[in-house]
Formats: sequence, structure tokens, C-alpha cells
Amino acid sequence: FGLTKSLKMSSTVWWEGVEKTRVLIAPDSGCGGNKPGELLTLRHPKSENGTCYLFNNGMLQEIQWFKQSYGSWFLGDYISQDGSLYIATPVDPVFILLPVFDQARMKKGDDPGKFRQLDEVLFVEGYPEYQHLSSLAEKCMEIVCQTQEVGSMKFYRLDNSKVLAWLTCKVRSLKKALPALDKNYAAQDEKQTLVDAVSIVGEYLKTEPWLKLLYDHLGLEFVDPTTKETNTETFPNANENKMDYSNSLQERANKKTGKPGKQTKQAKVETGSKNIRDMFSRASKKKC
Repeated sequence: FGLTKSLKMSSTVWWEGVEKTRVLIAPDSGCGGNKPGELLTLRHPKSENGTCYLFNNGMLQEIQWFKQSYGSWFLGDYISQDGSLYIATPVDPVFILLPVFDQARMKKGDDPGKFRQLDEVLFVEGYPEYQHLSSLAEKCMEIVCQTQEVGSMKFYRLDNSKVLAWLTCKVRSLKKALPALDKNYAAQDEKQTLVDAVSIVGEYLKTEPWLKLLYDHLGLEFVDPTTKETNTETFPNANENKMDYSNSLQERANKKTGKPGKQTKQAKVETGSKNIRDMFSRASKKKC
């Protein structure tokens, strides 16, 4: 897990006739720096629920929950029955900041909205930790914003055409990468892979306006995302004890999520294989 700066590698062993997973821990050389990172409570860009993210060395990471049917932690001579773990994976901060910048421009109808300074944009009631992302937003948000400079002050305004171009680039890149990540994607036609790529990107987008605009822009039939179940796992608030959670979760089975869109030809699934998306679920915390 990112907070302990460790790299997880698993090997299979047998314990009392039941297959278990042993998790080995090795130093992670990819984090760099001496700071342990900060847990920030931000709004999820789609659900708007309070969600924990890890901010470490200028990189924003989302926390994924991983659980196999049979798994335990081997910690020296101690065995922890709960073999689940949290993994921090990089997330493009533009996804997280997109709804904040959208709301800040105060757009009405065809009016493009107002230019705002970063400190105004990142002032989100109930979520003061957005202020930690000021330097990150300054670097990444120009790709989807128009900017104006007045003296030493810089102003930002979200631009719909830039957002659509950025989202289209994300979808095209993901569509190209999916067949290499999972052989089941390679067995289906390109249009269905494109639909799946939009579905994955859509997990970070509100239906109105971005997801519908993206479907229209790519010439695809819109699929209501509310018909798809979402896997979430409770994670402690960033203001609570950061480490006192390892034994608090109970084992539960992952629910498989269905793919949106009508598939003209059923893709052949490899025997004994799993879709990589079914192995992880997002760790979130609804605000009280």
C-alpha cells in the first residue's frame, strides 16, 4: 500500500487443503522522497461522495480495494485471515478537478461562464483539502481550460471543446491499450471495445453533460450508467487514524459488473480467466 511504500507480490501456497495467497512485501523504489504522503478527502467526480485519495510527491492516486476468495497475510509468525489489501494507483487529476472547474465558471445556458482564479476555484465548501492541489491544478488544467493573465494574476475558465478533445484522446488511448491488458477484449470487435473504453472513462464523469456529450461526439448510442452496479468499499476519513484499519474489514465477495452496450457477437472468454476490472473495486467514504 502506498502509505507504507511497499510493492506487493503474491505467490500461492496450500494451507490445510485450501488454496491461500501469500503476499510478500519488498521495498518500493518508485515512490521516492521521504514524505509518507497525505490522505485527502475529495469529492468523487461522478458520485460526488467523499472519497479518499493519496497525494504523494506531487502525484494524485486513487485507492483500490483488492480481495480474492481465498487469501491471507503472512506477517512473520502471525497469519491475518483477511487477505485483502489497498493499492494506490495514479489517477489523472483532470478527472478529479473537472467538476470543480465546471461549477466554478457558473455557466448559464450558452454563456461560456466566468474566468476565476485558482484559489477561488479550489474553494469547495466542506472539502478544504482541494487547496492541496493548487500547484497540481496549475500544471494540468490548462489542457481543458482557457486562461487569461492580468499582471501577476492568472484566471481559468473551463472550455467544452477542449474537454471533449481531451476525453476523446483518453478513450482512443484506452481502446488501443485494452486488448493488450486482457485477451477477452481482443476477442471482440472494435466498436464494442470502444464502448467499453467509454464505459471505463465514464466511471469518472457525470452523465450531464460530459458522458452524453462524449457518446454523441463518438457517434455511439448512449447507455444509462445508472443501470450498472458500482463496487465500493468503506475507507476511513482522511482526518481519522491513517493506519488503524487493517483488520476492520470483513471478507466479502466481489460483484461482477456488466458491460454496457448491446454486443452483436458474444466474445469468447478464456476458460479460467478473469476480467481485470472485476478484481478491483474503488475504496470510498460517503460523507456523514
